[in-house]
Amino acid sequence: KMNYLYNFIQQFPYLLILFSFLLGKAFMPSVVRIAKKHNFVVKPNKRTTHKGLIPYTGGFDIFISFIFTILIFCFPLMEELQYIPIGIFIILMTGFIDDLLNIKPTSKILGEFVAGIFLIVFSDIRITNFFGVFGIHELPLSISYIFSFLVFLLMVNSINLIDGVDGLASGLGIFYNLFFGIYFHLTGNVSLAIIAYTLTGSLAVFFIYNVFSKKNKVFMGDTGSLFLGFMLTFYLFEFCEMNASHSVPQSMYMAAAPAVAICVLIVPLYDTLRVIVTRIKKGVSPFKADKNHIHHLLLKIGFSHRQVTFVLLTVTAFFTSFGLLARQWSNLVLVFVAFLLATGMIFWLWRVINRKMLRK
Repeated sequence: KMNYLYNFIQQFPYLLILFSFLLGKAFMPSVVRIAKKHNFVVKPNKRTTHKGLIPYTGGFDIFISFIFTILIFCFPLMEELQYIPIGIFIILMTGFIDDLLNIKPTSKILGEFVAGIFLIVFSDIRITNFFGVFGIHELPLSISYIFSFLVFLLMVNSINLIDGVDGLASGLGIFYNLFFGIYFHLTGNVSLAIIAYTLTGSLAVFFIYNVFSKKNKVFMGDTGSLFLGFMLTFYLFEFCEMNASHSVPQSMYMAAAPAVAICVLIVPLYDTLRVIVTRIKKGVSPFKADKNHIHHLLLKIGFSHRQVTFVLLTVTAFFTSFGLLARQWSNLVLVFVAFLLATGMIFWLWRVINRKMLRK
């Protein structure tokens, strides 16, 4: 019976979006109730823009509906994933401890690093090829490990940092999971498609509660954003590797796969790099929190949370379309043009903010 179910899902993996959604919806009231009972809530402070006590356990609902859907429908996948569930568990615990105790950035990065070991070292899922950038193709093992860990830490923390207004991290997460899920599905990598589709449904439930619920509003917390960052890095590595090894149908091959991935993920990646550079230029620690993120800038010009999320999803759709159209360009040219466009958008945004400040 289990085999029949697994074979059925192999044919129609996108059905898992619906199942994980229904499962997440069933669990969410309990997750919210338990959070309120045990005081796992965010109190308003100078860095937040919400009112009242909001549970920060949405990440657990995302994880529970995701993992149960995989266990029910795709148990054989657990063997394929090997050490990845251990990495997921470590990153969840890192996020939860940070939500609970607000740990030092160095402790948080250490937790992320340990989780990364299970993805990059034990599961051997990493960047092995530079696609001819600077004339480099195959990477030596030590360089591959170092580079993969740097990408992993950047990715996980950029998703964590973009989680600043209602629906933004989860909305982007839904977009990214659909993008990778559809690509994996079309290239015959059904196991990966199953994982991405399942997470899409889990995120959709959270998105609805986070954006539209008055009574049961919930945040994903670091538990959710670090878990999402972990999963996206996993897809990113697989996406680059399958193109590097030419193991996808010719019609689906992307000569500039890393650059296309950067275009898809440009909102969190560019924003994080920009904020870090700005902080270093000011002589401030790159870990010191401020209100200079892209969502803060859009709030400054008077956009609501929902409008900020909609604008940044539209920007993501634009850059993704551009990346797909330019997928056979050279990686360097595509990244350069994408960053040029992103920089132009930021400059325009600052001009609007400055004009608004002058008017005031």
